[in-house]
Order: sequence, then structure tokens, then C-alpha cells
Amino acid sequence: MHDIIQQLEAKRARARLGGGEKRIAAQHAKGKLTARERIELLLDQGTFEEWDMFVEHRSHDFGMEQNRPPGDGVVTGYGMINGRLVFVFSQDFTVFGGALSEAHAEKICKVMDQAMKVGAPVIGLNDSGGARIQEGVASLGGYAEVFQRNVTASGVVPQISLIMGPCAGGAVYSPAMTDFIFMVKDSSYMFVTGPEVVKTVTHEEVSAEDLGGALTHTTKSGVADLAFENDVDALAMLRRFFNYLPLNNREKAPSRPSDDPPERIDLSLDTLVPDNPNKPYDIKELIWKTVDDGDFFELQPEHAKNIVIGFGRMDSQVVGIVANQPLVLAGCLDIKSSIKAARFVRFCDAFNIPIVTFVDVPGFMPGTAQEYGGIIKHGAKLLFAYGECTVPKITVITRKAYGGAYDVMSSKHLRGDVNFAWPNAEIAVMGAKGAVEIIFREEKNDPAKLAAREAEYKAKFANPFIASARGYVDDVIQPHETRRRICRSLAMLAAKKVDDPWRKHSNIPL
Repeated sequence: MHDIIQQLEAKRARARLGGGEKRIAAQHAKGKLTARERIELLLDQGTFEEWDMFVEHRSHDFGMEQNRPPGDGVVTGYGMINGRLVFVFSQDFTVFGGALSEAHAEKICKVMDQAMKVGAPVIGLNDSGGARIQEGVASLGGYAEVFQRNVTASGVVPQISLIMGPCAGGAVYSPAMTDFIFMVKDSSYMFVTGPEVVKTVTHEEVSAEDLGGALTHTTKSGVADLAFENDVDALAMLRRFFNYLPLNNREKAPSRPSDDPPERIDLSLDTLVPDNPNKPYDIKELIWKTVDDGDFFELQPEHAKNIVIGFGRMDSQVVGIVANQPLVLAGCLDIKSSIKAARFVRFCDAFNIPIVTFVDVPGFMPGTAQEYGGIIKHGAKLLFAYGECTVPKITVITRKAYGGAYDVMSSKHLRGDVNFAWPNAEIAVMGAKGAVEIIFREEKNDPAKLAAREAEYKAKFANPFIASARGYVDDVIQPHETRRRICRSLAMLAAKKVDDPWRKHSNIPL
């Protein structure tokens, strides 16, 4: 028995070495942690239970039978983050560059299957050179098996991808189907085809960083949600982010006791919106002053800045927040912001997270670039997401809510549960100037008359009272009482249930 135990410990030590000391040193020299070091930082100390430590690949081609490292390039298992169950896989770049083999994929699929059975999130730490070429189609089949698990788990358990190295070719599609993607600056990248292929096919000269680095995907493409400075920072923030998520679609997100009273008022909000309707202000100030303890976890802060999304807590309960940002493009909805907000709304709906929407939107962005880019269908994604959403929805119109954009932003007509407006809110088809220029176009050469008409239009329509007279707004509230009214509404909506007609699934305008 003693010999067997020694053999076991020797095998474990071999597995923990991954690709060996030399490759571990090379990983550290790049400023990157190893697969196991990452898991140790991510999970609560001593909670990691590893599976399939001794799995080996089954390839016999190209001399592969001479090199069968235990674990085959990925560390898998489960553990706890702040005492809550999570399944994790961490690709090991020191073993065959983290390349995915058939056995490697089977290990990932096993933890994903188990996560769905017990109802726990899956976190993937990606650091891989792609498919293991020596295995050919078996490796491609392994990717497809993982993809299928991503699809099956979608909306069942939260899935998070942390890209901590290369992720190229078919490998990018697994993270793309997860709920959130985080990246590490200067050491991670994602692209379908690399710089060399791009140069050959399109003759474009581009670096890996510019083509698919963390800054590219968090600013231009919107593929990734956040970028962090290094591995340690990324793993620490992922632990914090995990606290906002439920374990699965049958549970609510975890509550966290707060000393911030739900009845708190903030008189500074009464002067947040400028008297000049064309002057911008920062909607994040409203968010920070409304959520518990000013704690707001923003997602995609550098992409489509004209809309703000993220998680906060109100009266200890997690809420998803969507808000137009008047500081950027006057808060207009465009293609990128519609897609950004729609995906977030659908995540919140899938996982029982109430949505609070702050509205200051003058309309959809005009122009040929938007129309040719498909703003009609992309804008409809956000409309569809809000209309389909059945979790509690609370809307506060802080200033402008014009035209179709008023409808889209969680209006009463899209089954908004509680819709508030501030006293200075303007709910109308369009702004007063544009409206009178259309209605009274015959007077366009008389500036004095047009000015009088504009003043008349503002007095009659540029306020929240016509909408509230029709019941489209439930109450006109003072800005300083926004937090109190939202918290009371959330408590009232705690047991909300909606019965929709049966269908296999919806057909969102993709």
C-alpha cells in the first residue's frame, strides 16, 4: 500500500508540473500565472477539488505517443468563491501551448455537464494556442462538443470567460457564447484569423494586439466586457463580479446586507439635470447616488459609451442597471448601444435579476452609416429584449424620452412594471423645435412666430403630465426620492409572475 501511495503522489507531482519547470518559468517571464496558480487565486483557499488530473491524450501521430503529460493541458474541477459553488477549467499554456485535444475537450465537457446537473456557474480561464493540429478532426470535434455545452447551458447557469492568453480560430466561439468575457491587457487576444492570414488574404498589416487585443475588444468590437492590467487584478475582479450572479436560473442573485437605508434621499439629485435641455450631465452620478453604498459594477464602460450597463444593489438586492448617457452622443441610441444593452437585458431576464432603467434619450442616431448598418434591426433587438423580459422592470425618465426611443426604453407599453418621471421630463414624439418646424412649416420664414409656437409646444407637451394622465407614467416624483421609490417598487414586485403563451423559443431580430 505504501508503494501505491508513493506512486500516486509521484503522479500528482508530475501532473502539477504541467509542461515542466522551464515552461513554467517562461510563463512567469511573460508576466502570466500558470493554470493552477490562477485557480488558487480565483477560488477560496483550500476549496478546489480537481478532476481528471491523470487524463492523457490518445494521439499516436507525429511522435505524440512519446509525450503524454498528465492532465493534457487543462486543469478542471470545482470549488468555492466566497462560499458559493463554481465549476472551473483553466487551460495550461505550458502543455502543448494549451492546445485543445479530444481528451482536453472531454475534461471541459465533463465539468460543464456536472455544472448543469447541480446548477452552478462555469468559469473558463482561456490560454490556448488553438486546436491541436496533430489530432486533426478529433480536435475540431472536441471544440464542437464544448460549443454544444455552451449552447445548452446558456440561460441555465451563468458562464464567464476570462481570456488570459491567446484565443484564436475556432477557439473564440466558446467564449463568444458565454455570458461575459473579460481579458488581460497586453497578454491576451482573440481573433478568428491571425495577423499573418489577414496579411495574406486582405494585404492588411496589423499586429495581434491591434487585431484582437484587450483594448480592441473592449473599445471597438464590444466582444469583451472588461480589460484588466494583469492576471492577479483580473482574478480579483472576477471574484468581486461573481457576487452579483445567481448560481443558476432557478435562484435569485445573492443579497448583501447594507447599512445604506432604502429610504435614503439625496437632495443633490434635484439639481443634477441642467435647466438647459441641451446641456449634458453624467448619468453615472445618478446611479452612484441611487445604489447601495455607491457600489456600481459597470460592464463595457469603454464601448458604446452612450449607454451605461452594469450591476448594483438596492435594498441589498442585486439589480441590473441600463441608462442612457447624455455625455456621449446626447444619449442617442445607435447600433452598438442597442446591441450592448439588449444582451445585458436578456441576461438579467434569464437569471431573475430585476432591471432599473434610467431614461434620457432624444431618439435614435440618424445618418446613412446607421441605416446602412441596420439600425432598424439592431434597435429592434433592444425593443424585443425589453418586451420579452419578465423580471421586475422599473423605469425612471430623468429628462428626454422622445419618439420610438421612448417606447424602446422599458416603457409601460413594453410591460414596464413601475414607470416614474422626474418633473422636468419631456415625453413627446420629438423635441419642440423639430415638431413646430414640421407642424407649422408654412411659418418657417417668420422666426418670431416659430419661437412663439415652440414655446407653446413646450408648455403643452414638454412635460410628464400628458403621459401620466394616460397612465403611461405611474407617478411624477422628486429626483431626491428616486432611491426610495425604486426600493419600495422592488419590494412590491418581489413575487412578480408573468405567464406568456407557450412557444419553443422567440425569434429575436438577430
